[in-house]
Amino acid sequence: MNDFADQLKRKMDEYVHLVYKISKKFPKEEMYGTTSQLRRATLSIILNYIEGFARTRKAVKLNFWEISYGSLKESKYLIYFSLKEEYINKENYEMAIKLAEEIGAMLWRSIQPLKEQ
Repeated sequence: MNDFADQLKRKMDEYVHLVYKISKKFPKEEMYGTTSQLRRATLSIILNYIEGFARTRKAVKLNFWEISYGSLKESKYLIYFSLKEEYINKENYEMAIKLAEEIGAMLWRSIQPLKEQ
């Protein structure tokens, strides 16, 4: 694996663990709602990236990486929603969003060359 892909994967892993950590404090009544959805969306980012990375056909790789990107956008909204509902504090929000923005930029950079081919 190249350095860029390794760095992106590390950031995605860090993001998943951060989301799991901060979502442990969500209200119990959100266990099957926001908590579950946020965790699934966040895991989907790295899982689809890894599966796409393993594919050799560019169109298939692109499909997985676009799903990964969509899951990233979903998780960002859920983090925003969680801030507004006061499930997380501003500090955790900013930490998560900063990491999500970095992942988004790197993932977008990975996706664009596949679209041009």
